Order: sequence, then C-alpha cells, then structure tokens
Amino acid sequence: MSTDTDGRIQLEYGLEDKPPLSKSILLGLQHVAVMIVPATAVAFIVAGSVGLGAGDTAYLVQMVLLFSGLATIVQSYTIGPVGAKLPIVMGSSFTFVGAASSIGASAGLAAVFGAILVTGFVVEGLIGWQFKRVKPFFPPLVTGLVVVIIGLYLIPVAMDYAAGGVGAADYGAMYNIGLASLVLGVAVALNLFTRGVTRLLSVLVAIVVGYVAALGMGLVDFSSVAEAAWLSVPAPGRFGFEFDPVAIVTFAFLFLVSAMETVGDMSGVTAAEGRNPTHEEFRGGLFTDGLGSSVGALFAAFPITSFSQNVGIVSFTGVMSRYVVGIGGVILAALGLSPKIGAVVTTIPSAVFGGAVLLMAGMVAASGARLVMLHTDLNRRNMVIMAVALGLGLGVSTRPDALSGLPQAAETFFGQPVIVTALSALLLNTFVPGRQSPLFDRHPEDAPGALETPTDD
Repeated sequence: MSTDTDGRIQLEYGLEDKPPLSKSILLGLQHVAVMIVPATAVAFIVAGSVGLGAGDTAYLVQMVLLFSGLATIVQSYTIGPVGAKLPIVMGSSFTFVGAASSIGASAGLAAVFGAILVTGFVVEGLIGWQFKRVKPFFPPLVTGLVVVIIGLYLIPVAMDYAAGGVGAADYGAMYNIGLASLVLGVAVALNLFTRGVTRLLSVLVAIVVGYVAALGMGLVDFSSVAEAAWLSVPAPGRFGFEFDPVAIVTFAFLFLVSAMETVGDMSGVTAAEGRNPTHEEFRGGLFTDGLGSSVGALFAAFPITSFSQNVGIVSFTGVMSRYVVGIGGVILAALGLSPKIGAVVTTIPSAVFGGAVLLMAGMVAASGARLVMLHTDLNRRNMVIMAVALGLGLGVSTRPDALSGLPQAAETFFGQPVIVTALSALLLNTFVPGRQSPLFDRHPEDAPGALETPTDD
C-alpha cells in the first residue's frame, strides 16, 4: 500500500505521468470495473420504478455509460475552462435516484430530464464560476468532512451489494458473502504483499478472480448479452422534456449536493499530493459536472458527477495519472456505443462488486480523515464541528425515517447525508471564531499563521 510521506501518498505515477500504454489500459479498466455497476444501477433502478420496457432500459444504461465516459475524458484533459485536469472518474450518482424515481413515476421522465437540463449547468456552473469567491468558505475542515461522509455512507451500499443486492431473493446467502470476502481478501493481499503491476492492478485482479469464481458457481446470467445490439446511436429527446417547477426545485437542491460531493472528491484526489485543489481545478471540475449533466439530459442520461469509489483507487494504488483515467473514460464511452459489450460487463454479480466497493469506500473515508488531520488543528472548536457534522450526516443516513414529519421538499433536502454534513460544517466553521473561519480568521489571535492550541476554549 502507498505510504504517507510529509502528508503525501507515495505515488507510483504522478498527475502528469504516463505509464506504458498496455499498463495504462489495464489501470483504466480497473477504474471502469469499480464504477460501472453502481453507475448503471441508477438507470436500472429508475427504469424499474417508472415501468420501462427492456429496450428503453437498455438505452438508459447505454447513455449513462456514454456520457460518463465523455465527462471523464473532459475532466482529465479539459475543453477550455471545462475540466479539472485531475484523475476524476465521472458517473451517474445515487444522489439522484430517489428524486428521479418518484418524479419519473408521477410526472414522467420528461419532467426528470427537463429539470436536469435546466438545473445542471445553472446550479453547478454558477458555483464553479464564482468558486474563487466562495472557496474561503470551504477550508480543509469542511471539504475533508465531506470526503469522510461520502466514504462512510457508501459503506452500507457496499454491504448491500456484498450480500447480493437489496431485494435479491438470495440476499445474505453464504455464497454472496463468500464471493465478497474473496474479492476483498485478494485485493488487500495483493496490495499489501506484492509489488509492481500486481499491486497496481490489485482491485481489477480481485474482481476478475471473484467473477471467475461466480462463473464456476453458476451465478452469472448471460441472457442480457444475447439480447443486446452490437451498436446503437444516441437519439436526443427520446423521452421528451417538461419543465415542472417542483422537479426543477428538487433537482436544484440535489445538484447542490452533487457540487459538494465533487468538491470533496477533488479534495480527496489532491490529498494524495498533500494539497487542496486550485481555484482553476475546482472551477473546471464543477463546470464538467454541470455541463455534462445538462448535455447528457438531452440524450436521456441521468446526472453525471464525480465517483467517490475511484477516489479510493487513487489512494489505494498510488496511481494518480490523469492519462490513466482518461483512458478509462474512452473505455466507458466505447461501452456506451456498444450495448452488447456493456451488457457483458454488467453481468458482474453484485457480491463481486460489493467486495471491491467496500474497500474503496473505506479508503475514501480514510482519505478525508487524512485531509482534515494534515490541515486542521484538532482543538476544541474543530472537534465540536466534526462531531456535529458527522453526527448529523450519519444520523440522517442511518435513520432517514426520523425526518418523515417534514414537508416532502425539506425531507428530500435534509435527508441527504452529504448536504447535512457539509452545511452543518460550513455554518459552524463560518460563524464560530477560528483560523479557518472566513469571517474571523483575520482577528489577531486567529490570523493566518497563528497557532491554535489544543486547549483553546
């Protein structure tokens, strides 16, 4: 495993390094393997809630893959001001599943894609455009806590996959737990006890081992592969567009969550270099989120945002090369143009995927904790902020029914663990005097460069 050196991870490949092409392809494929199941699961879940047929469902999956790939390429290489030039893998986020399912079932997918089209770039584009002004409100204490909560609330999702998937008839079966344990064990063993390409590809190798084991157990279903076409071209406006005010307000709130997740993910990636992202990186990353989501909505893709699991891969493998992630984006886009190839990849059993994501989620949380510890004095003020933010975030994540008495819009907004953690940390850090507060950091006793002692009350 990569080790800390003066706040940095010991990187095998840095941001601008270019591994050999064959190795880069395998490393890019590893990123794809970790994110493809949860990204496409968004399309499957929403399609099932709305009651779509097999053809429309396959099309939604195809668009998720295609625009995830295109956004990943832009994030890695940039087009003008759009893109961060960071190894950020993009995909369709579970943040939007509940709203897309409920609004799609009641008002139709036209209302869903109309709302995404309007709010994607308006919300995240505005935040990205003005991020230089708002950046003081997002110091490492706030962004680090966002990274931590992203990792922590992904752990129950990973456990559900490891058990076979929510709603599966064999949920919790011993063979599912066994497959997940096999993948987790192989990944950890290869990363800790081997060197070279074997360590770098530890997650991918573990997934392959788990997949082969699942094949031997007869747990892989290839029926979807036989039914899928070899090539399919995107068609804009397939489900139409409607601009429902409730849907627009709801997705505007959720894109605020997405922006916070992306800020946290970018901070988690650059933490490998012992730093926070620059103004330009933040702005370009948020532009990619917003523009990619709005353009994708034209073709019926669900919102595209940064994928936290892949932030964990950077820390776990020590490979930060943006060129590797760019190749992963090319692979995703190619899968999006060929439904048959994508169908082969999505035959990976949930338990196999769960073993890998469980590890990645933990690495994301650890990356956030390192970001906080490297750049924040753990005095009384900051410890209280951490306690409140994480307590509220995990509280709404583990007991969402506690908010059932709120109006629907408020329940949707405050039921998001990322936004509750981020907002509580943001408000407390802003209005409580301390070095990282944008309002009070110029006080003599709290000026930049002054020391905060652990006993400061």
